[in-house]
Amino acid sequence: MTTGGARSKHGIGPITAGPAHGLSIVVPVYNEERGLPNLHERLSVFAHVLRQQRGLATEIVYVDDGSQDKTLEIARSLPAKDTDVQIISLSRNFGKEAALLAGLDHARLDAVLFMDGDGQHPPEFADKLVALWLDQGYDVVYTAKSNRLNEPALRRIAVRWFYRILNWGLRQPIPEDASDFRLLSPRAAAALKQMPERNRFFKGLSIWIGFRQIRVPYEPAARVHGQSSWNFRALLGLSIEGITAFSTAPLRLASLFGFFISASALLFGGWIVFETLHYGKDVAGYPSIIVGIMVIGGVQLLMIGIMGEYIAKILSELRGRPLYFVAEREIHEAKSEEKGPREAAE
Repeated sequence: MTTGGARSKHGIGPITAGPAHGLSIVVPVYNEERGLPNLHERLSVFAHVLRQQRGLATEIVYVDDGSQDKTLEIARSLPAKDTDVQIISLSRNFGKEAALLAGLDHARLDAVLFMDGDGQHPPEFADKLVALWLDQGYDVVYTAKSNRLNEPALRRIAVRWFYRILNWGLRQPIPEDASDFRLLSPRAAAALKQMPERNRFFKGLSIWIGFRQIRVPYEPAARVHGQSSWNFRALLGLSIEGITAFSTAPLRLASLFGFFISASALLFGGWIVFETLHYGKDVAGYPSIIVGIMVIGGVQLLMIGIMGEYIAKILSELRGRPLYFVAEREIHEAKSEEKGPREAAE
C-alpha cells in the first residue's frame, strides 16, 4: 500500500510504470457497498473469458471517490481470482471526471475500458466492445443508450438542448446519447493522457482525439442497489462544467444575443422617431424606460455570468492544482493470490 507519494501529471500519488499490453477496466465507485461484490464477480467472469478466448491480460481498477460507506473496505476484500485487482482510494470526493482520470493515470495495461460502478453498464456487453477493438481495429468504441423513453420528458429535452449548445461550432460533434461506458485502444488511451487541461470532459475529449471510432447502442441495466447521486443540481453543475470546459458556444451565443438586442433597440428607436415625426404620437415614458433598463440589465448580468465561468476556468488552469490526491493504493495480483495481496511500490 502506498500513501501520499510522488506527483504524476494530473494528481498527487503513486507513479506507475509504462503500460504493458492488455486491458485495464477502470471502475469509479462512490457509495456502492451493496452492489460492488456482484459487479466484481461479473467482471471476474468477463476477465476469465478474455484470458481463455483471446489470451488477453486484464486488470480491474476500482477508484474509490471518497465514499462515505464501506465501499473501500469491500473493495479491499474482493478476490483476485481471474484478474489483477487494483484499488485506488482518493483523499476525498473529487467527482467522477477526476476519478476517471485517476484510473487512466494508474492503469498498468495499455488499453482502457471505462464503466460505471452501479451495475448499469453490463460487463457481459463489454465483450462486444473488445471485439470491435481487436477484430476490426477501432480505437474508440463508445456505447449509446438505445432510447431515453424511460426518462422524464423534461430531462430528455434538457439533454437534447445541452448537446445542441455543446456541439455548436464543433467539427467533431458529441453524440447526445453517448455514455461513459467506452473502450480506448492503446493509442487512443495514450492520446487522452496527453491532454494537458485540468477542466476535463471525458465524453468530449475521447471523441475529439479522433482515430477510428464507432457507436454501439445498448440498453442500460436496471439499478439493483441504492439510488443515483445525480440529482438535478449535480446534473446542472456537470452540464455547466462540460460546456465551459469543452466549448465556446456560450460566448458566441452571448455575442449573438447582444447583437440581437442592439439591433432590436435600434429598430425600436427608429420606429419611435418615425411615429413621432409622422403621426405626432407621444413617446411612452416611465413604463418603456423601466422595461428597457430591466432587459438590458438582465442581459448584461447574464453575459457577465457567462464570462465569469470562463474566467474561472482560466484561473483554474493557471493555478495548476492537482485534480486528485491518492490516499491509498493496493494491487492484488491474481497469480500470487495464495500469497496474499502484494503492496504496490512507488
